[in-house]
Amino acid sequence: MLIRHRWAAATSASQRLSQARPKSSANVQTLPLRQTLAFRQSPCQTRRVVIGLFPELDAPGGVQRAGRHLAAVLTEFASSRGMECRLISLNDSPELHRMTLGGREFVFTGCNRAKGRFTVTAIQAARRKAKLVLAGHPNLGTVVQTMRLVAPKLKTIICTHGIDVWEPLTVLRRRTLRHANLVLTPSRDTADHVATEQGVSRGRIRVLPWALDPQFEALISPGSHPIPPGDFPSGRVILSVGRWVAAERYKGMDTLITALPRLLTRWPELQLVFVGTGDDRAWLEELADQNGVNRHVHFLSGLSYSEVAACYSACEIFALPSRSEGFGLVYLEAMACGKPVIGGAHGGAPEIIDDGVTGYLVPHGDGIQLATSIEALLKDPEHAKEMGARGRQRVEYEFRFNVFAKTLKKILREQCES
Repeated sequence: MLIRHRWAAATSASQRLSQARPKSSANVQTLPLRQTLAFRQSPCQTRRVVIGLFPELDAPGGVQRAGRHLAAVLTEFASSRGMECRLISLNDSPELHRMTLGGREFVFTGCNRAKGRFTVTAIQAARRKAKLVLAGHPNLGTVVQTMRLVAPKLKTIICTHGIDVWEPLTVLRRRTLRHANLVLTPSRDTADHVATEQGVSRGRIRVLPWALDPQFEALISPGSHPIPPGDFPSGRVILSVGRWVAAERYKGMDTLITALPRLLTRWPELQLVFVGTGDDRAWLEELADQNGVNRHVHFLSGLSYSEVAACYSACEIFALPSRSEGFGLVYLEAMACGKPVIGGAHGGAPEIIDDGVTGYLVPHGDGIQLATSIEALLKDPEHAKEMGARGRQRVEYEFRFNVFAKTLKKILREQCES
């Protein structure tokens, strides 16, 4: 009962992670019950164990994609050191899942949103000579602390993403972050929030930028020709990718709409495409109608990963003038496609977008500055292409998955050997 009470108190926010879950774009299989039981029951445990805890892995979204990257590298690290890897997901279905990412295979157990089962499974894994646990979200930190009751020498790593640590967490959640051996953040901005808002010692924080997804990289590689959806408009297109949710209006999609009338006076063929999903679409549509640009604003939902990649390739400019992104995987995807990128001059975006070099940074909500930046790119397509080429080169050198994997393995090795 004590475990259930702690879990209930510590994971109220995790329900927000459990939204409608269409299948992710990753290659995933579920295994027969006999194999599932064999995986869960290993009575002759002799190898040390590393454990990964995740909200969910088989679903779309930036947190889920980062989780798959972590899971793949954690599995590869354990294998290279003769260790066993146990991956446990809270929200995925209860079968044993096998997934591949860029040629790397990993296996995880889902708990079907059953928090008690998730906690008990994590504790059982901790009892089996566990060496290290990595939690893919700060909401899972309290489970990590509970695991330490049965494995006091367990090394702990907790990953943060951005919005999850912008505001002070509850006392219990802050304590779990402060007691972790290491807290990973995808940007220096997020690291600052972890230190100032959560009171974590900076010596316990490590910045590990997320990486371009290997599957996305394959979709845009030479010889690949992803096809945009049939309702993708012709003309000069500004693309924006992200969820349309009232709680995430800070992403600045409304400012893109209000900046459009000024741009259409000179470029009447200009189109604005939003790719995503969410319950705030009606509000954005009404805003487009109020500004008289509804014929130039398009909403595309339910796209495959290949179709999303094709939208990036087909657009001329990518823009997400957000007030604060913890990192911004969509910026990486646009840059990997050689597109100039416009982002907000806040949060983690300035750590990805080199202002005036690979794109432009604009103050959130400043429609005039946003329109001016878009005008500069539309007036000089050659300069825009040069920006896009520099962005692609930066992704190639700094944000490839292999770079991420190498850095994470070094971090894991340091923790296991300390």
